[in-house]
Amino acid sequence: MNLTATFSETLPGISPDVYGPADFKAVSDLAHREAGIVLPQGKAMLVYSRLAPLVRASGCQTFGAYVIRLREDAAERSKAICALTTNHTFFYREAHHFEHFEQDVRPHLLSRLERGDKVRLWSAGCSSGEETWSLLMTLLGPDRTAGQAIARRDVRLLASDIATHAIAKAEGGTYRAEDLKPVPEPLRRAWTSVSGEDAKIAPEVRGLARFRTLNLLGDWPMQGRFDVIFCRNVMIYFDNPTKERLVARFAQMLVQGGWLYIGHSERVTGPALSELSPMGPTIYRRNAA
Repeated sequence: MNLTATFSETLPGISPDVYGPADFKAVSDLAHREAGIVLPQGKAMLVYSRLAPLVRASGCQTFGAYVIRLREDAAERSKAICALTTNHTFFYREAHHFEHFEQDVRPHLLSRLERGDKVRLWSAGCSSGEETWSLLMTLLGPDRTAGQAIARRDVRLLASDIATHAIAKAEGGTYRAEDLKPVPEPLRRAWTSVSGEDAKIAPEVRGLARFRTLNLLGDWPMQGRFDVIFCRNVMIYFDNPTKERLVARFAQMLVQGGWLYIGHSERVTGPALSELSPMGPTIYRRNAA
């Protein structure tokens, strides 16, 4: 079988001299090595469409030349990985997670804050921020006065993502007003302001988040542990060994009794099963000692 001919048939109008099977494999290997992303053959057009603008901007005439650039230039590799990531999300996604957090986790966290303890949350793979703000609005609750008192306590949320453009969007805290419709109306009223077609997350909420660019497969600079970790619809792009290693690391980053929320199509398997107990649909809790 002529692999180049078969590959070209799936990419009509694209010269194999510009982008061929070897180029796709090189990019696929790089994405897996650098960020754990699995790119099967069916993603050949996606890779072309996402990277072609970078190839042109770099001055390279072919993907082959661009691959050489990627191997030599860490900054360019970072841009390519960002381009290959999918940053689709929305407010209050998988609402049962926020409902569980509100009913089963929030009261305990508020009690700890009232005692003077600290509370730490992590939105791992925060994308453009919708999960981050949904979680923080749920923590503060619908009463602005009570929420402002909570915000003055020692509570922080780390929001991390590998994609720098997504982090920039998240930090801005501005969205189309219609995008916030999934959020319960009392929370929207308390913690957003609407101007025309745009909605802005309230400063009290934004002040609790710390945004960082972070590759989940790399080193984690955080020293303390977290009470709650949300990592949802990120691991669907990883192979199973990568998922198992990542979840095991998450388990170690949780306080005893801490909570892990993952995506609706994801499951905890492997070594982390000895550390985490299922507590609901895609909700896990770290076991006490």
